[in-house]
Amino acid sequence: MDRPLVIALALASVLAGSGESRAAAPSSRPNILFLLTDDQGYGDLSAHGNPVLRTPHLDRLRAESVRFTHFQVSPTCSPTRSALFTGRHEFKNGVTHTILERERMTLDAVTMAQVLQSAGYATGIFGKWHLGDEAEYQPGRRGFSEVFIHGGGGIGQIFPGSCGDAPGNQYFDPFILHNGTFEKTTGYCTDVFYGQATRWIQSQREAGQPFFAYLPTNAPHGPYIARPEDKALYEGKGLEADTESFFGMIHNIDENVGKLLAKLDEWGLAENTVVIFMNDNGGTAGVKVFNAGMHGAKGTSWIGGTRANSFWRWRGKFKPADCPALAAHLDVFPTLAEISGAGIPENAKAQVEGRSLVPLLENPAAPWPDRMLFTHLGRWPKLADPNSRKYTMASVRTSRWTLVSEKGGAEPAWQLFDLEDDFAQQRDVAAQHPGVVKELGAGFERWWAECLPLMVNESAMGPDINPFQALYYRQFGGSPTPADLQRMDPRKARDFGGPGKKKTSVKP
Repeated sequence: MDRPLVIALALASVLAGSGESRAAAPSSRPNILFLLTDDQGYGDLSAHGNPVLRTPHLDRLRAESVRFTHFQVSPTCSPTRSALFTGRHEFKNGVTHTILERERMTLDAVTMAQVLQSAGYATGIFGKWHLGDEAEYQPGRRGFSEVFIHGGGGIGQIFPGSCGDAPGNQYFDPFILHNGTFEKTTGYCTDVFYGQATRWIQSQREAGQPFFAYLPTNAPHGPYIARPEDKALYEGKGLEADTESFFGMIHNIDENVGKLLAKLDEWGLAENTVVIFMNDNGGTAGVKVFNAGMHGAKGTSWIGGTRANSFWRWRGKFKPADCPALAAHLDVFPTLAEISGAGIPENAKAQVEGRSLVPLLENPAAPWPDRMLFTHLGRWPKLADPNSRKYTMASVRTSRWTLVSEKGGAEPAWQLFDLEDDFAQQRDVAAQHPGVVKELGAGFERWWAECLPLMVNESAMGPDINPFQALYYRQFGGSPTPADLQRMDPRKARDFGGPGKKKTSVKP
């Protein structure tokens, strides 16, 4: 590898490992509005060249923001969320999957919400948490004072163990857990979440309280269920039915973003509110229409699975511009810690691997040492040795190179791509650059060794019934249905009326 790159990577490692951020003392603490969509890809915006989808409000937000054009996240949702909230790689938080208890963010982690809450912010979450459904993992115990969420990874989804939503929940008129009690809501899920968040923000404004409002919608994740009027906008355009609904769901998100931003203007909050828009992983149903020239999608370690939108707007503070620096989900925690004036607390400095993006937000051309970013899909079978899939869908990324092992298992199958002239990752140049393969591969080995002892959920066993189901039955009465039993671990389903067993009720 070229000596300048080696030096730069070494410097980046020192910077990332320190967990330090620049001291900052804003004249007033800005509000923070963090919008996160589920499974909306980088190409699922009209401003990025999508030939069918129209997203005027998101396009406007993008135009008013610092736009990170090479912002990396994880291949799937829970991993990205854990990195956002801790400033370190998801595997070091114990999050190696989206189900099977491996979506639970370690209780040893200090969360971004806790840091902001301790700095005097009102903190609210409206939508999808997906970092643990058991009581001690819930957002109300991880720094949020206002909690308005569905369970598991999606509305109505139920999996064996601890990950699942209220039984029979739907996208229309869903049951939402509001500060520990289920409420029957009215309307489409995204409208419900944005409506509740808007009312809460208004209450904080009236109280003169700085706020951190986190709005992670379940949409446009499948199942692709859109409002009929939104889906109708994309019918007759030669699209598959799923894509029609997917684009309709994004249209609804776009409309809600526009309404909320208009409220910030109306209330005089826009100038003192940092607005962040991101998605959690690569695209899904829209990829077949447009993928912004990338290879891969959600669930892969190709760039198409890990490149995300990342727009940061603070009127009068951040000048709109593209920023090509290699940034990542790891950087959000230290960035918000600096912007808020909270700083990184002593008990989190060893945890945080990311860097504050403030220098780039102030000047997108600011010096930014190169770095190695590591991606791994996880997804090995429950109780399996992670080393058996060590090189399955894994990658190492720098500003110029990506090293990808898609089909390896316990042994690597590295391919190397030079992004300067092959951003679509079509030509493997590993044979021409063995030094780069060696250097990046060695970085991966060091990273993997660091992760293994921190994968704390690998042998965890969940409760007999999903916590959201248990809460629902406790509040409304009843017990698991036959459909619920089919989704449970067969060994545990027997205890709830499976073959040869007398059906029992769920105990409070």
